[in-house]
Amino acid sequence: MRYLDGIKTNAPTEPDNALVLGQAVHTGIEKSLEEAIREYCFSYPIISDEHINEIIKFETVIPLARVALPPGGVFEVEIKDKDFHGFIDYLLPMGYMAKEAVVNPYGEDVLIFDLYDFKYSNNISGYQKSVQLHLYKYFFEKNNPGKKIRDMYFMFIPKVSIRQRKTESLFDFRRRLTEELKKAELKTVQIRYDPEKVIDFLIRAKAANEETEFPQKESYLCRYCEFQEYCEKGWDYFMKLPENKRRNIEMVEKRVIWIYGAPFCGKTTFANNFPDPLMLNTDGNIKFVDAPYIRIKDEVKVEGRQTKRTLAWEVFKDTVAELEKKDNTFKSIIVDLLEDLYEHCRLYMYQQMGITHESDDSFRAWDKVRGEFLNTLKKLMNLDYENIILISHEDTSRDFTRKGGDKISAIKPNIQDKIANKVAGMVDVVARIVADSGTHTFSFKNNEVIFGGGRLKVNAKDIPLDVDALFAVYDEANKNAASSVKPAPVEGSSRTRGRKQAEQPASPTDKPQDGPEPEGAGKDTPAPETTQNATEAGAEENPTVVTNDVTGVSGNAPVTTSPSDAPVADTTEAPVQEEKPRRRRKARD
Repeated sequence: MRYLDGIKTNAPTEPDNALVLGQAVHTGIEKSLEEAIREYCFSYPIISDEHINEIIKFETVIPLARVALPPGGVFEVEIKDKDFHGFIDYLLPMGYMAKEAVVNPYGEDVLIFDLYDFKYSNNISGYQKSVQLHLYKYFFEKNNPGKKIRDMYFMFIPKVSIRQRKTESLFDFRRRLTEELKKAELKTVQIRYDPEKVIDFLIRAKAANEETEFPQKESYLCRYCEFQEYCEKGWDYFMKLPENKRRNIEMVEKRVIWIYGAPFCGKTTFANNFPDPLMLNTDGNIKFVDAPYIRIKDEVKVEGRQTKRTLAWEVFKDTVAELEKKDNTFKSIIVDLLEDLYEHCRLYMYQQMGITHESDDSFRAWDKVRGEFLNTLKKLMNLDYENIILISHEDTSRDFTRKGGDKISAIKPNIQDKIANKVAGMVDVVARIVADSGTHTFSFKNNEVIFGGGRLKVNAKDIPLDVDALFAVYDEANKNAASSVKPAPVEGSSRTRGRKQAEQPASPTDKPQDGPEPEGAGKDTPAPETTQNATEAGAEENPTVVTNDVTGVSGNAPVTTSPSDAPVADTTEAPVQEEKPRRRRKARD
């Protein structure tokens, strides 16, 4: 699948992936511990506590291997010809052996080498059966005349595989892990060369090259295969287009809300009632709410004579990165206040750009600050949590002039208009909390004065300030959206249905009133008795059936235009226009 079909799989995400760990250990032995940690971290988009546990192991086992390895050798020696391609982890020169030497078993002048291969594993017995080192020796000597490999070694770097207990804190687990690492011992095992293994490999390689069918064959190696789920379980994780089928949108899976209002109107208290909330608080207003929170503020640590400051925006970015891991049980993420976050972002970008205000670098600074803020906020909005709530204060200090010349105050969130418009596009609804005479309500109104509205199609413009009432609005909006979805037109449905309805006989009550007009006929509302008489009279007549011929009527009865085409008073005088066929009815005498 990898070599013949060229199929690539998703990058590994598990922290203890054998391929990633092995590569990192090889890098650490060859270069340094720091380089190994860097390479390991760059293999994953997110670093969790489990990744840190693996790094702690590196800090013990990699220095252990570097000390045990004899110096003077060459790393990553490539062997390549038309039959074989491989890399010797470590090739150690052992000197020159003359042809005349008593102990020379080769019968010629040769350079002697020892071969080492690193294994980050405890499976010593399994690797002792491997054909790997035997192939290295055979093909190295074949491609390098005058060079021989004397001894071959597997260096087994100990792999400590303990797991954190449910009743164990992370600190206690890592302390126990450190104690286990102290007991770890590196083992170097010599392998005796067996030419029969090379012969067996070459025979199997020849058979594989000549094979045309590749049936499924289960073995212990399947657990290390990146295609295991695809092969054994039938998982299809290759990219494909979704099924051409309408989704069910009646179920609410995620709510994204931006609320704003005057100070002390109950914004934070309302957000506190969301299920399993986590508050990212900027103003310290958490005294009267019991939700867990993280203070988004500058963090200052004094270490000796040094003072280290972590800016509030960095704290927020670190929090978002931690929330991306989904290693928690929170359902609602609350940002309180949004405009404070923007100011923290500005100060952070000032430091990055070496400026004191956007006007110092007017060509770039405004866009850089806005881009940094919106991109980070998008990461938060895209997180897979049930509810994401943004909170802002309202601003009524900005006036605008109506078309009539009146100056009035706009009611908007307390943030720049460009930012507000972008944020409004990220959320489902922007709602204002209104406090009036002790009554607190949610307002979805949106006009030239009030900033609000959203994508929710609901009838109510105001609802009580209650979480259940807000959830009911979402449920209503989803049902309305689901009911408004029209099925795709099929043969015999919408287009043909309209034609069939036109071919049906007209109802007696649809007959126009022809003949002499009663009193008051020219008025907008006909007299009740006139309407009744027309209905009764029309019921006695046989309605004219619309046909597909040019005349548009059957029989020889005189025809008139419909009431929608001409006033009722002119009905009896209207000429017949056969070049524009319309639905026509038989006129009454």
